[in-house]
Parts: sequence; structure tokens; C-alpha cells
Amino acid sequence: MRTKSLKKNKINVITLGCSKNVYDSEVLMGQLRANGKEVEHEAPAEKEGNIIVINTCGFIDNAKAESVNMILEYADKKDRGLVDKVFVTGCLSERYRPDLEKEIPNVDQYFGTTELPQLLKALGADYKHELLGERLTTTPKNYAYLKIAEGCDRPCSFCAIPLMRGSHVSQPIEKLVKEAQGLAKNGVKELILIAQDLTYYGLDLYKKRNLAELLEALAAVEGIEWIRLHYAYPTGFPMDVLELMKREPKICNYIDIPLQHISDSILKSMRRGTTQAKTTQLLKDFRAAVPGMAIRTTLIVGYPGETQEDFEILKDFVQEMKFDRMGCFAYSHEENTHAYLLEDNVPDDVKQARANEIMELQSQISWDLNQEKVGKVFRCIIDRKEGAHFVGRTEFDSPDVDNEVLIDASKHYVKTGEFVNIKIIEATEFDLYGEPA
Repeated sequence: MRTKSLKKNKINVITLGCSKNVYDSEVLMGQLRANGKEVEHEAPAEKEGNIIVINTCGFIDNAKAESVNMILEYADKKDRGLVDKVFVTGCLSERYRPDLEKEIPNVDQYFGTTELPQLLKALGADYKHELLGERLTTTPKNYAYLKIAEGCDRPCSFCAIPLMRGSHVSQPIEKLVKEAQGLAKNGVKELILIAQDLTYYGLDLYKKRNLAELLEALAAVEGIEWIRLHYAYPTGFPMDVLELMKREPKICNYIDIPLQHISDSILKSMRRGTTQAKTTQLLKDFRAAVPGMAIRTTLIVGYPGETQEDFEILKDFVQEMKFDRMGCFAYSHEENTHAYLLEDNVPDDVKQARANEIMELQSQISWDLNQEKVGKVFRCIIDRKEGAHFVGRTEFDSPDVDNEVLIDASKHYVKTGEFVNIKIIEATEFDLYGEPA
């Protein structure tokens, strides 16, 4: 058994799940650093420190399993004396705290999604209100996530997010502008706006959908060159955002709009508040208002009651709409959601086969769209150097989820964190290869 070291405590924060969790971990680390604590993000084993904070995801089965495995791994390390303390926070902890406390009792303490001050106290730190908006960013220096709202008021039948994150709460424009100014001073050039539902922004604070006004204010921040929109809900989309996107060069011609399904019977059961006809018209309006915009979506297959006919309707829609980017997930039957009352009657192998079929269809669409880019020049941001390539992105691509532009580092030098004009010389389904123009 290792004797407790007398050296200063070092805290290692491990983040699982989505970009909203990344943001929360960054806020936590900013607070810890301001309290004089030594803190690392996902440090390698030899440098990981003696206090572990695991920020968990509880969204779907795979994510829950990953979070539970990570907690078990560090609980075991604690048993073996390799770390001194283990704390767990985030969505899984919010949703299943009593179960976790019972099943994995040698974690020092579990915290929910809104208990940052209590977590800091357990780590020997004070919550500093004056640090509002200051974070220790973990992304490459040129981009950062900006969480404009927390929680969600939508009634979607399959989604457990309101259980874990609560009701929708918008952040005031002036606070977000201040945060953006701080990020820009630190070299951030691209803001990726995130929320459970961007389109709902402002309804609680300003009594109207106020995303366009927020975007105008952020576009005025010196040093910010790209603003990207993630997670827009298709019902009640504020169309003034499209007018702004068209005339304001800083707002990327890109939108992430998770549609989930398109068959009217499934949309109704999912409680999405829209129809195939309305959704199709909305996407046509997007493309008419901002020609050339990239549309990313997410779909769910295998939802309770999804027939082969429903699935064929979805496939035809994907083929017709030719989305620039897409993710597809097999339905996960989540406790305490409205859909949990339905019979989870699509077999797992059918769910997976349908997801694979959609992604196969999408990879062909992506291949065709990418071939059209060959020979053209795009303004790219260079995120990093990885192996033999510099890795960048066009304005039509978000980090981690979309296409990357690969530049041969043995032939060309480009500066990371900077914008460079790149000519595309070759393309695959999900990557572009280019050289400085």
C-alpha cells in the first residue's frame, strides 16, 4: 500500500460525453486554477495526480457504460493506493446518484450537474463569482465552445436531458459577450455556440427568440472570426438568423439541426412538434436563404414502433436532402422518459443494421459532395499537426464530428491556429487533402 504523499495535491479532470461537458470541465478547472490548485485535463497515467474528478455522461446506454467503466477503473486505482481521492460529477451522477452510491461506494463523493460550488468545496476551493465566464480551455487554442443556455424545455419522448440538465435557462447577452472577449484575448478565433436548443435562446430572459441579437453582439467582438451554430431545434426556428448568416461573414454558413426522424407517425410519437412536410420546407428555406450552407443532422433509428415502411421513408428523405454531414444512432430505451412507456420492440440487430444502412447511404452522398470540392480553394483554420499532416477545417466543418482537411507536412508548412487558403487536390468520403493556395 502506498503511503500518502506529502507533495501538493494535483487534480486530474476526466471528461466524458458531449461538448457541453467539455465546457463544464473547463469552468471547473478555471475555478480550481484561480484557487491556486494544480489541475490537469486527462493527464497521462504517469502525470495524472492523486485526486481524480470524472465528469460523466448519462445520455444513452453506450455513454453510460463508458462512464461507469471509468468510475470503476478509478475506484480500483483508489483501492490499490494509486490515487487518493475520486469524485464524480455530471449527467450520470445527476441521474443515478443513489444507485451509484450503493454500487460503487468507495468513490469519495458524487455531485449533480448544478453542484459546482459544492464540488469545489470538496476539492478545497471556493467558488469565485468574479470568474464568471473564465475557463481553462482544453480545445486547441484557436477555437472554444460557448454555452449560451443550459437545460431544455422540449418534450421529446426519447430524451433524458431535461432529467439531467433541468429546464432551459439562457445566459444574458452581456455575460456571453464578456466571455467571448476573454476568449478572444487568449487567441480564440472561432466560437462554437452550444446549448440543448439554440433556437429557444432568449425566450426566458427577453420574452422572444433572441439568437440573432446575440450573434450580432458576438460578431462585434474583436478577434473572433468564425461563429458556428450547434444544436438548433427544427420547430420555431428564428428565420432572422438566416438573414444574419447571409450578410455577416463571421457567422459560418453551417448549422447543426438534429431532426431525429422524418416519418410522420414516428415524429408524432417522438413529440417533436413537426411533420415531414414542415421539415422539408424548412430545409428548402435554409438553402434558399443561404445558398451553399452546410447542414448537419442527427437521426435515430429503431425507435419503438418503427416499421420497415417508416425506415424506407427516412432513407428516401436522406437520399433526397443530401445532408452535408450526418450522424445516426440506434435508439436507446431510457428510464423515466415518455418513450420508456412504449415497448422497445425493434430488435437490437435490426436497429444496428438500419443505422449502418443510413450511414452507408450518407458516405456515398458525402463522397459525391466532397468530389465537387476538388480543385477549389477554401479558407481553412489549422487546428493541429498530427503525424505526417497538418489538420485543418473549412467553415463547413466542426471539430471532431466533421470532415478534416489534411495537408502533407513533408511538403508544406502551415501555422497552427491560423487561417490559410487551401486548394483541395483530392477527396475521400470524410477527408479532404489540400495544399496552400
